[in-house]
Amino acid sequence: MMRIITGKARGIKLVTLEGENTRPTSERAKEAVFSMLQFDLEGREVLDLFAGSGQMGLEAVSRGAASATFVDKSKDAAAVISKNIEKTHLDSQCRLFTADVSDYIRTVRGRRRFDIVFIDPPYSLRAVPPTLEALLSAELLKPTSILVCESAEEDIFENDPDLAAKFEMIKRAKYGVAHITVIKPII
Repeated sequence: MMRIITGKARGIKLVTLEGENTRPTSERAKEAVFSMLQFDLEGREVLDLFAGSGQMGLEAVSRGAASATFVDKSKDAAAVISKNIEKTHLDSQCRLFTADVSDYIRTVRGRRRFDIVFIDPPYSLRAVPPTLEALLSAELLKPTSILVCESAEEDIFENDPDLAAKFEMIKRAKYGVAHITVIKPII
C-alpha cells in the first residue's frame, strides 16, 4: 500500500492502478529520494512525468513544494492521480494533464521552468534519454533544476556521451530492480 510519508498529507493511503501497466516507486526508494531532496522542496515547482499514481509529485507538495504538474497519457492513470489529489486535499497546488509526455513538453516549450522533475517511464519504453533531450531543448529546466530518473538501466544516458555531458551526476543508487539517478542540467 502506497502512502504519503510526511508533510501536510502524511499517512494518507494512495490509490494505485491495478495490473502490471504501472510500477510504483518502492517505499524504500521514495524515502531515499525525499531524504535527499528534503532541503530542496520548499516553494519549488515540480513536474512529475509518466506520473502513474502521482505519488512522487504528491509527496513533494505534501513536504512543501509550491505545486506539482502531473503528466501521464493513460486515462486510467489520470483517473487514479485525480483521486489521489482529491484524497490528499492538495488540489489547489496540483495540475493534471492526460497527454503523451513528449506532446506535453512541446506544448509548454519555453513557457514554464521546473525546479524538480521526476522521470519514471515504463522500463520497456527506454524513454529517459529522449525525455532528457526534450526537456533541455524545450527550455523547461533551470541551471538549478534537479531531475530524479528511475530506470532499469544503470546508465540512464544509454551510452550517449553527448547527452551525459549535458548533465552533472548528483547521486546514483539501486533499489531492487530500480536504478534511481539524480542529475542537474549543465546549462
